[in-house]
Amino acid sequence: MRTASYLFNSSAPLGRPPVPHACSQPYPVNFRPTSAFESLRFFSSKPANPPAAEAHEFQAETRQLLDIVIHSVYTDKEVFLRELISNASDALEKLRHIQVTGEATVADASLPLEINITTDEEKGTLTLRDTGLGMTKTELVSNLGTIARSGSKAFVKELKEKAGEGSADAAGIIGQFGVGFYSAFMVGDSVEVTSRSYSPEEPGHTWKSTGSGSYEIGPVEGGAEERGSRITIHLKDDCKEFSKPARVKEIIKKYSNFVNFPIKVNGEVCNTVRALWTEDKSGISEEQYKEFYRFIANAYDDPCYRLHFRTDAPLDLKVLFFIPSFHGEKFGMGRLEPGVSLYSRKVLIESKCGRILPDWMRFVKGVVDSEDLPLSISREKAQDTALLKRIERVLVRKVLKQLEDEARKDPEKYKEKFFKEFGYFLKEGICHDFENASRIAKLLYYESSRLPSGETTSFDEYISRCDPEQNAIYFLCAPNRELAEASPYFEAFKRSNKEVIFVYNAIDDFVMNNLKTYHGRDFKTAEATGLDLGPEKKDGEEADAKDKAEESSAPTPLTEAEVEDLGKWLVSTLPDKLQDAKATSRLYDSPAIVTDHESGALRRMMRMVEQQSMGQASFMPKQHLELNPRHPIIIRLHSLRTEDAELAKVVAEQIFDNAMVAAGLLDDSRVMLPRLNKLMERLVQSAK
Repeated sequence: MRTASYLFNSSAPLGRPPVPHACSQPYPVNFRPTSAFESLRFFSSKPANPPAAEAHEFQAETRQLLDIVIHSVYTDKEVFLRELISNASDALEKLRHIQVTGEATVADASLPLEINITTDEEKGTLTLRDTGLGMTKTELVSNLGTIARSGSKAFVKELKEKAGEGSADAAGIIGQFGVGFYSAFMVGDSVEVTSRSYSPEEPGHTWKSTGSGSYEIGPVEGGAEERGSRITIHLKDDCKEFSKPARVKEIIKKYSNFVNFPIKVNGEVCNTVRALWTEDKSGISEEQYKEFYRFIANAYDDPCYRLHFRTDAPLDLKVLFFIPSFHGEKFGMGRLEPGVSLYSRKVLIESKCGRILPDWMRFVKGVVDSEDLPLSISREKAQDTALLKRIERVLVRKVLKQLEDEARKDPEKYKEKFFKEFGYFLKEGICHDFENASRIAKLLYYESSRLPSGETTSFDEYISRCDPEQNAIYFLCAPNRELAEASPYFEAFKRSNKEVIFVYNAIDDFVMNNLKTYHGRDFKTAEATGLDLGPEKKDGEEADAKDKAEESSAPTPLTEAEVEDLGKWLVSTLPDKLQDAKATSRLYDSPAIVTDHESGALRRMMRMVEQQSMGQASFMPKQHLELNPRHPIIIRLHSLRTEDAELAKVVAEQIFDNAMVAAGLLDDSRVMLPRLNKLMERLVQSAK
């Protein structure tokens, strides 16, 4: 009797009536086979052997892709597991949608939706099984044996070029092709995929390959297989670490902790932390938020503030941010790393992503999840920089708005807990983030001459207290409040009752100079030249009487001509130090000050930077000296020039150095010691 194989064309689809072969006997009359299996039973009483596995060659582009993925694309082999888990999660998500919508009948409907990973250290294998969609034989061939996309040749060519250049984008240009499965060949000598489709009538098949140039596909041995896919990797000798349960759990915690389905390693569920950013705020307790913050930030404190929101348009974003209670930079623990991780559909794309928030916001901790990102094949880099910039813009505005709301809702908490701890970062932001500088400035707080020591004010509050005609925000930089109030630069403001912002750090000078203006008012240092603060403001009859008494006991001030003459003499006496010397009406208790458009603190910092870059002492430019024509020292110096030229020169040098000390511009005050000794010597001699 002829074997059954002679009766059918090899191309005849299973389940349809076979076409008789040319040399076969005709069917008996009245016989109507309903299937190939009935025909088989008619001609043979022996059970048929299952079809042998079929050998296939990989598509040319697929072979190239495999070579690139195995040798060039991924920067860390451990990401293979993330890719397989991500694919499994996608398959489970799609199956759940079919079940919910009732689109089709699902095989093994009672199976739980989960991912099971089994390790075998003795055999050196790792097996990942999901109960998702599964695949038919045709889908196994098309999904694993070919790149079934248009433009695949061009895509592989571009990938090869990027990999050859060592570009980070090599891992990224085919994210949309969904071929992360091939990363399994980075760690495996061979890979087996056994899969059965969710469609009840579809049998299971096994796909096998060593990742070289071909693969085999055939029916599942034994015939029985539950719905879903099972991937078994026979690990390379140098990758046996991935057969250790602890190593697998470590990778899951790092990359896939928030996948929406249980991930079990040898029966133990590993992803126990909920992805809170995807949940509704109303269903999350305060304690759950705190626990999640401590987990993602690796922290032990409670967060100071929290920001939880989601947007659907124009961008799909799910965001959960925390601002800690303190930071480590101030303790000299090094610069903070970015604190926000980037996810897509709960799968980690980039930990501590430095491109999702500007560097000055590195104190923010949390998660951003976006389905809009065109991700790389390895999910290691996001391709679309323009889209990332759009996301960054949205996030920065949200964080700033949150801080504004917190400052308005509870000013004391904002100033005492947040601004004292993180104010430096906001100031850094003003110096680097010009687009948002004005909004950041709204969040700054400083001491003021109008408020008691220790109390702070915002620029908006400062402006609300200004006279309508005042078109400037005045500030003075000093080491502390006591020195600020004793500064000769503050004298005129005190007399004219003009409020001055006191700043105690050199960076604040940069802040004011970078801002330049705020709500139509220019920032002006109290040390600037040519300040016109208006007439002196007096407070009642008692003040008038005090002023009259002071005027009657004071020496006659120098005339305008006398001050001009003295100024010329000072410039000729100190030609290397002075640009000019002129009278001023802003001084009351001090003989002279040096002035410039920038504050002394800013000039001092600029000189320090210049000195560090040049490796030598920087050049001090000539100064503008403003003289108080009513001060006894200036009045006496005018006549001393002709009476005792040597002493007058010593006094002139000391007046200049005193002014430089007041401005914080004298590099080394020890140069004054011989001169001070000489002046004291003359003083005690004249006292005899």
